[in-house]
Amino acid sequence: MTRASDRYLDPEVLARAARLELRARMVVEGFVSGLHRSPYHGYSVEFAAHREYAPGDDTRHIDWRLFGRGDRLYIKQYEEETNLRAHVVLDCSGSMLYPENPPPGRLDKQDYARTLAAAVLWLLIHQGDACGLVLFDESILRHVPPTARRDQLAPMLERIAAQPSGGRTDMRRLFAELPDLVSRRGLVVLISDLLADVDIVAAGLHRLRHAGHDVLVLHVMDADELTFPFAERTLFEGIEAPDVRVATDPQALRRSYLEAVERFIARLRSACIDHRIDYALLSTADPPAAGLSACLAARMRRFHGA
Repeated sequence: MTRASDRYLDPEVLARAARLELRARMVVEGFVSGLHRSPYHGYSVEFAAHREYAPGDDTRHIDWRLFGRGDRLYIKQYEEETNLRAHVVLDCSGSMLYPENPPPGRLDKQDYARTLAAAVLWLLIHQGDACGLVLFDESILRHVPPTARRDQLAPMLERIAAQPSGGRTDMRRLFAELPDLVSRRGLVVLISDLLADVDIVAAGLHRLRHAGHDVLVLHVMDADELTFPFAERTLFEGIEAPDVRVATDPQALRRSYLEAVERFIARLRSACIDHRIDYALLSTADPPAAGLSACLAARMRRFHGA
């Protein structure tokens, strides 16, 4: 009997996964390890700090010696044994397939986003953090629960490499289903072109933050989508709605298109700022290492109070 997992052992899938891991290692090569010191405090292994006692706190963690030197109660706080519990949430919808034939040296959005996902997984697992994977389009296609085992990195990369893109994007459904998969608070890294209603995306991100998650949004857009370089009369076809076709003169609508894109990005960025979410716009014209490293370095400075 053929096991469901056997399809990930297809030589072509393994070759794609190997290339994916190679790109991931190139992205994180030389990057500072130990990026995260858990922003969540529990009561487990290493002493972190004192804070003043508040009604409802567990009295077992009162520092009675400190109380003996004064008349106020303080609680001992400790860093959690696991630095971080993370989920990489990767968009596998049809819009990620743009462009069909990228120019030499440039990845389409799908390969660019998958490289980012692989790099984040590689970095987190190699520094000892637990990391899981969620693949989605119009529904959640696959969920791999968080693990800190290095031997589970390759199977996750194989699943990323094997997952076809092509479905429609349904952000409303994603954010409705995601909380059940990431019930324990941690880091959620969303990698997507976010081509959906901004209000739906903003409401979903706010729901994750309200649940106590740290959220990082890696917004991947193709260079064409950001610059609209078309000059000749062009027939535009919808990737997720192939029945939609529009023939137009690009020069006549370039200005209004770029203004609309700027408003779209500005609204997304503003929603993230409002909800204290890290946001990075990444163009396929730039190497994945550049944008990701800048984003992670900024997070590191923020966590270390620099």
